Amino acid sequence: MLVLGIETSCDETGVALVDGAGQGLPRLLAHALHSQVKLHEAYGGVVPELASRDHVRRIVPLLRQVLDEAGRALTQVDLVAYTQGPGLAGALLVGAGVAEALGAALHRPTLPLHHLEGHLLSSFLAPPPPRFPFVALLVSGGHTQLMRVDGVGRYALLGETIDDAAGEAFDKSAKLLGLGYPGGPALARLAEDGREDAVALPRPLLHSGDLDFSFAGLKTAVMTRLRGFGPEPTDAQRADLAASAQAAIVDVLVTKTLRAMTESGLSQLVVAGGVGANRRLRQQLDAAAQRRGFSVHYPPPELCTDNGAMIAMAAAMRVQAGLAQPRRAGSFEVRPRWPLAEA
Repeated sequence: MLVLGIETSCDETGVALVDGAGQGLPRLLAHALHSQVKLHEAYGGVVPELASRDHVRRIVPLLRQVLDEAGRALTQVDLVAYTQGPGLAGALLVGAGVAEALGAALHRPTLPLHHLEGHLLSSFLAPPPPRFPFVALLVSGGHTQLMRVDGVGRYALLGETIDDAAGEAFDKSAKLLGLGYPGGPALARLAEDGREDAVALPRPLLHSGDLDFSFAGLKTAVMTRLRGFGPEPTDAQRADLAASAQAAIVDVLVTKTLRAMTESGLSQLVVAGGVGANRRLRQQLDAAAQRRGFSVHYPPPELCTDNGAMIAMAAAMRVQAGLAQPRRAGSFEVRPRWPLAEA
């Protein structure tokens, strides 16, 4: 079974082919990804209309590239999967429209998927894959969640952010520091030149006793500390504040994740989403895993952000698990706001 996956939920256009034949783990044949970072850089964030237009320009060339790299013809595709939500409405419509059109033209079924399910299962794209059940820390630009994953389609929410996500805390702190877009990687680079204990910053909900997160207050604290430096902070002050902000975010993520591992009694952790590529977060989790005797699984670094490979993989795994409900191509809808529990 050859699965074509299409992802256009925000500012990355992703296309991939996965071979889901047999009983083994589906195999990624090829994938292509176009990032819109340069397009949105001048605006300091994603402009929805520009994102949609760029998806229209990029998706067909990426599809051709993937087919060529995989050595497959479009007529060999058995299932067309795509992100139905959550995400930007216009961007989602581009991917959904192309996927449904391909399904209709090829007389193949389509399968709309939840974006976050793709992230949850993206660690199966890298060896060694995890085994069910596991705890998942999902940290992307707009989501921070801890999930218990007992199998494909079996997801229980353990905790989530009550305001800003970790990725938003990175981006907003970076913007305050005058860094470029995307803010998270830029802040992480600046933090390498600073001291993480130089500026006292709060760790919101660190000792709340639950698994929920809150990062809005941290952003406010970064703004207050920055103003305290005066109208022209030095490079060293900015680097120290970046390092301290990153340390605060990571400390909260790690502490809550370790609590989830203890409370669940599970021995495997999956980290997914764009913030999962953060080096300090990985170092802290890897060190904790070694001390406590659990394993940590990450997607390949290039597949931490949104991509078509995770959508194709999730679709193939759903089919193998007997959970997929492919539909006849035609009418469709997108779901910009869509809790994973309703998927």
